[in-house]
Amino acid sequence: MSRLLWQGLRISPGVISAVLLLSSPAIAQELATESFSNTQETGRDSFSESSLSSLNTAPSTDSTDNLLKQLDQYSQVNLSLQSDPLELINSVDELSDVRPTDWAYSALRGLAERYGCLLGYQDGTYRGNRAMTRYEFAAGLDECMNVMQRLIEDATSEIGSGDLDVIARLQEEFAAELATMRARVDGLEVRTAELEANQFSTTTKLKGEAIFALVDAFGESGDTINGGEDVETAFGYRVRMNFDTSFTGKDRLRTRLQALNVPPLDDATGTRMTRLGFDGSESSQFTLNRLDYRFPLSDKARLNIGAQGFSPHRFASVTNPLLASSGSGALSRFARRNPLIFRTPSGGGIGLEYKLSDALMLDLGYFAGDAESPTPKNGLFNGAYSAFAQATITPTENIELSLSYVNSYHPGGGVNLTGSTGSSLARRPFGNVATSANHFAVGASVDLNPVVISGWGGFLTAEAQDGPRQDDNADIWTWMVNFGVPDVGKKGSVLALVVGQPPKLTDVDGGDTDPDTSLHFEALYRYPIAKKIAITPGVIVITNPEHNSDNETIVVGTVRTTFKF
Repeated sequence: MSRLLWQGLRISPGVISAVLLLSSPAIAQELATESFSNTQETGRDSFSESSLSSLNTAPSTDSTDNLLKQLDQYSQVNLSLQSDPLELINSVDELSDVRPTDWAYSALRGLAERYGCLLGYQDGTYRGNRAMTRYEFAAGLDECMNVMQRLIEDATSEIGSGDLDVIARLQEEFAAELATMRARVDGLEVRTAELEANQFSTTTKLKGEAIFALVDAFGESGDTINGGEDVETAFGYRVRMNFDTSFTGKDRLRTRLQALNVPPLDDATGTRMTRLGFDGSESSQFTLNRLDYRFPLSDKARLNIGAQGFSPHRFASVTNPLLASSGSGALSRFARRNPLIFRTPSGGGIGLEYKLSDALMLDLGYFAGDAESPTPKNGLFNGAYSAFAQATITPTENIELSLSYVNSYHPGGGVNLTGSTGSSLARRPFGNVATSANHFAVGASVDLNPVVISGWGGFLTAEAQDGPRQDDNADIWTWMVNFGVPDVGKKGSVLALVVGQPPKLTDVDGGDTDPDTSLHFEALYRYPIAKKIAITPGVIVITNPEHNSDNETIVVGTVRTTFKF
């Protein structure tokens, strides 16, 4: 009988507990794993568009991480459950759902009262009426066996022969379960060793996105740069890999690598108004595209610090929930976010989110265009910079309003007031001389279910800081409205129409203004062909390119396919 007892005692609590996960769907459903989550970049990046509700949320782990965490959890003797842990109790009488007439009650009562070894839930139940309760019972039996084993080894008390008889009978009745556990644990240990050897990181999660884009443009060049030559059909890509690291479960360090070969179309069309939302100049070389860290200061405040690719839209709402993302939103650069507010000098800086109330969020930030450079007209404070402030109001769940202000400075040689989205005159109204500017904007998004209407209006007043035109002033305006309908034809799809005016120079001292008005029209339909794959055909139409009626309308056709992994 003693030999039978010791054979049973060889099964550790960690082994019994791990097999519980694999053996009982009811139990597995009960077990919650601690995780941290991360959403895709859409305006207020990985942050509820207008709230601090995600301050306590961190990136979710994949199935490999879940299994490793579960194995670590179940190595504990008490089968700790995150939301409903088991507790040590002193009597079977405390278990309300085990009846005194049950053999399990009488068999375990004596052991529990003498050795204090039975596990129960916080609400005083054993929950033996669930599916696979023989395995739950085996877990309690295993705990009693291990307590008795420690008493024997420590010689602190004697184990009565009656208790040995009870244990022997229990072992005999549960022999099939114990044998099944041994076989399954052998395979589980092999899997665990493989996972531990190949896991990416215990603190970092990798998420990626790949874009294939087929692009063509029709119509004469918006300027005489290319003499009206035809634009050839092009096929390009963009790949991003985000490494999200959390050290506390409430913070996040994001490191992004990016490679692409989708060049801006302005060299071919003669106007920056035709730029796409996912173009760039990396030329197929992986570069560090983004590096920033965020952490909560309190329940109402979160601080963001960025060293690369850091700008206001990383934490502040752009009031464009359906079209803000470069991978799944608008096809054009212009339609993603207000260029006068969210495409100002940036790169490195600091941002603060503060929740004044449930309906009011305040965002503040300071950004430098060349924060890493110690040379003249560069650095954190002596080069291009922008100081940002925005109040975001959400009076109801389906309405979001924003008021934004930016003060910016552009040293000579690097002036770009419009984030390369408007006309050449609006970009540099005084030429390439040092320029300061004050930017003002309003934004709104209303969910009318099923239609979501979003848009903005922006105004900029600029002043030349040196040269022969010093103290001259200029005014620039822009606006955009879009209509989006989610889940058209299939859940996860978006049908959207956009109309707007790219930044236009309407007034300038001692210089030329844009003579006419360009309008930006865009239509797109994002269709998910699989859970992680979406295809987005669309067309962009620019009338009077460069705000000049002498230029013919340009049509840009694009088919964007996005893969997420």
